[in-house]
Amino acid sequence: MNAGPSLLMSALAMTVIVGVRYLITSGAFAWATRIKHRGLYAGLDRQMRREIGWSLASAAIYGVPAGIVAWGWQAHGWTQIYTDVNAYPLWMLPLSVFAFLALHDTWFYWTHRWMHQPRLFRIAHAVHHESRPPTAWAAMSFHPWEAITGAVVIPALVFLIPIHVAALGVVLSIMTIMGVGNHMGWEMFPRALVHGAAGKWLITATHHQKHHEAYRGNYGLYFRVWDRLCGTDLGLGRFAVDGSDGRAKSRG
Repeated sequence: MNAGPSLLMSALAMTVIVGVRYLITSGAFAWATRIKHRGLYAGLDRQMRREIGWSLASAAIYGVPAGIVAWGWQAHGWTQIYTDVNAYPLWMLPLSVFAFLALHDTWFYWTHRWMHQPRLFRIAHAVHHESRPPTAWAAMSFHPWEAITGAVVIPALVFLIPIHVAALGVVLSIMTIMGVGNHMGWEMFPRALVHGAAGKWLITATHHQKHHEAYRGNYGLYFRVWDRLCGTDLGLGRFAVDGSDGRAKSRG
């Protein structure tokens, strides 16, 4: 008798948590942008309000499967999430984080590339690309159909791959920070990383910016592996500001 209400409360709680997490993280990056690159978002108030509206709607969609996972884990032990660090060898901690990121990146690459098919782009993905240029508020600015494709992958993985609750927190933190940071319109990582050996394989804002410039290619989320394997890696984009050294550039 209590299963229904408990499940509903779990879904509502996770929706609030996802929404608050978005507001805090995107708000912090937007605040950092205002301090470091004053005026970068000038004239984008209407766009940012739209981004926030779509993102809060996406938070509800992300919250439902997350709530089901939380309820299933705590009430029934359905998932592979564990709390005893000694339940598995310690090497499982970094391995599980990498496995989640790699599989999430694979899912994101192929669904994102699929969303760029003309009909699906018009129906759903165009909402995300209405952000021109994207801002720190755009990370979750999705049409509901696209939000569904993003909301199911991490909840599905916790039923398949053992992961410590703290390691899952690391995965979610990386997902949130990179999602917001890759859209804020400037590069937060140093030039040595972005243009060095690591930057050939890792996605940062400079790489994702090219996707928003070209409307094709650079489909990955964390890693450039699939883009490089499939010939869709377009290289690095350009910003109105050069975030790696703080020098302003003209928007033209």
